[in-house]
Amino acid sequence: MERDPRELGGAWQMSQRHRFIAPSADLARYVDRYWAVDWDYERPFRQLVVPLPNVHLTFRDGRAELHGPSSSHVYRELTGSGSVFGVAFRPGAFRPFLNGPVSDLRDRTIDAATVFGPEPPDPVDVGSVEGHLRAHLPAADPEAERAGRMVAMIADDTGLTTVDELAGRCGLSVRRVQRLFAEHVGIGPKWVIRRYRLHEITERLADGVDIDWAVLAADLGYADQPHLSRDFRKIFGEPPTSYAQRYER
Repeated sequence: MERDPRELGGAWQMSQRHRFIAPSADLARYVDRYWAVDWDYERPFRQLVVPLPNVHLTFRDGRAELHGPSSSHVYRELTGSGSVFGVAFRPGAFRPFLNGPVSDLRDRTIDAATVFGPEPPDPVDVGSVEGHLRAHLPAADPEAERAGRMVAMIADDTGLTTVDELAGRCGLSVRRVQRLFAEHVGIGPKWVIRRYRLHEITERLADGVDIDWAVLAADLGYADQPHLSRDFRKIFGEPPTSYAQRYER
């Protein structure tokens, strides 16, 4: 199937506008960022959305929804003119709001009223959304904070490639790490490590860096380039060379 040319070479930027806003200091322990997207398409556009281990609260067309961490890519159809405002919670930080294991939300979207009540903020902007969150702040949870620190460790250390190494650094058993991630992150530590290592590829592609795929596969802890390509395709929906066309000009 021929690719939509609007996917390629950054052409999506002609029809979409993305904004990212940092949270206020008192909410930064829970919220990673706020984001807003506006779009205008004459023809429907199939938007690829790639996963990270965040829970998102979104507001669109009068609906408020919670999106659990996704284990793989998804596609969303953008039609006409529209917008969405979102809250990306820090990985590990949503468990106290949910009062249950975040793994229950994995690959699911639910009505936000089940967690944040039936009255969404109005208008939907940073100030009103932050007031809405403050009205529902949970008690501090040391285990949630521990899980968040572990995800941050994975994100920051490009040399961390195995769950065994993560467990050893944190002084925990592998099984304990797996339970902690199921409860507070919603997705397993092996997946989180793999996702952040693959994220480094997309960062290099966005920066226009030439990549030696065999060398990069070894650097990221893969046995060979085909193994890297298979993992990449599972999460991003296409092999790295095809995904690179989204950035090439």
